[in-house]
Amino acid sequence: MTEMPPPDPQVLTEDDKTKIVVTALLCMFLAALDQTIVTPALPVMGASLGGGEWVSWIVSAYFLTATAVTPLYGKLADLKGRRPVLYTGVGIFVAGSLISAMAPSMAVLIAGRALQGLGGGGLMALVQTIIGDVAPPRERGKYMVYIAGIWATASIAGPVLGGVLAEYVHWSAIFWLNLPLGAMAVGLSLKPLSRLPNIRRDHKLDILGALMIMAATLLFLLALTLGGHSYPWSSPLILGMLAVAAGAFILFAWYQFQPEEPLLPPRIFGDRVIALTSATAFLAAAGLFGFSVYYPVYLQLIEGFGASAAGLALLGPMIGSVAGSSISARILRKGSHYKRLPVIGSFLSLASLAVVGLLVGDVSFWMIEALAVLTAFGQGTLFPVGTVMVQNAADPRDLGTATGAYTFVRSLGSVVAIAVLGAIVGSAGIGDHISVGALDPAARETAIAAFRALFFAAAVAQLLSLALLMRIEERPLRGRTPPPVEE
Repeated sequence: MTEMPPPDPQVLTEDDKTKIVVTALLCMFLAALDQTIVTPALPVMGASLGGGEWVSWIVSAYFLTATAVTPLYGKLADLKGRRPVLYTGVGIFVAGSLISAMAPSMAVLIAGRALQGLGGGGLMALVQTIIGDVAPPRERGKYMVYIAGIWATASIAGPVLGGVLAEYVHWSAIFWLNLPLGAMAVGLSLKPLSRLPNIRRDHKLDILGALMIMAATLLFLLALTLGGHSYPWSSPLILGMLAVAAGAFILFAWYQFQPEEPLLPPRIFGDRVIALTSATAFLAAAGLFGFSVYYPVYLQLIEGFGASAAGLALLGPMIGSVAGSSISARILRKGSHYKRLPVIGSFLSLASLAVVGLLVGDVSFWMIEALAVLTAFGQGTLFPVGTVMVQNAADPRDLGTATGAYTFVRSLGSVVAIAVLGAIVGSAGIGDHISVGALDPAARETAIAAFRALFFAAAVAQLLSLALLMRIEERPLRGRTPPPVEE
């Protein structure tokens, strides 16, 4: 039986496009909320389950598996269609949430978070791909505004809800909440997503490549977690793990030239715009997610905030990030000089992070909070523009793969940042104190110095990101997407 050719996305009405995008974003909301709701509860989880030095893995485990599978989701969506892969991702995410909610130990919680990442990792890239299916690059600024709205809701509700649930209910309620939200997202999106064009292409999955990058990153994260705490940095175990991780990354880079369809296709990164945009996003994500993960930990351990108060303090930076993304997305709709605001925003973020590093521990909370808002606003201006620049530069037949690869690199920046910055603050022995939720006076000054180094490291990442961003060519946005080419 011959399959009917996929419908041309251009036959969709504007109302169809809007309904498809908005309901797909309901599924994306699960992953967006999960990135903001967990952070203020980290010290509480450490206090409940023990193993404070492993608290950063509650975040890292999610990003590690999410990063590794993101490119696979793009190709799976091309092979099996967007809808079944999207709903599979939601199902895996909910299963991971169930395990996390019932976790009796830190090890089980980290395993549950890793499973969550296997499901949630593809949701971001899949929704971006769906937008690419229904709208040409010049029109995508309109739909990026919807994404900014999703992030606004998650950013405002997540930190407050996570802090309140952790402090006044139980930290496990954070994960139980995902079960009804997942059911609601799937139920509301079934009918609108049935109108989604059935675009399929033959692909081969690079499972070996995904396992290689996951193993390399896992070894790197383990070395950063154990080094300077459980083992000296100069110990044979730590040096050996770092050496094997470096070798695995090199082997992975070589292997990407071998299979017919590698995890990160060299032909895609052969485009200068895609390569530079991905590198810029890698460094920007390192600054954004590293800062957002450890800022509430700083407030609880140094300023003595409770989990709910630290969650409330995250509102300012999160709203700043969403505001930057929203303004940037609206400028995208005009289609010209869309790179100017991200350049200005990156410079603003760089300056704010540097000042935070200078003043941390010596000024009031409100001064640090204001600088955090400016930092997040600047970083938020890049991400909608980066996605559209990559999709605009990619061949239409590579849309899913290119979007997945870009999201992969950006997520990898988050993983590396959380690990590196965690090693910096861990050098002050914070893992030994996190289970009690506060630092004693004798350890406070050492911890302040560690957080100062953390913010300076984030500023260096932002500086490199800005330098790369300024080198990216601002290509005219395509007005219409050519019909899919069947292979």
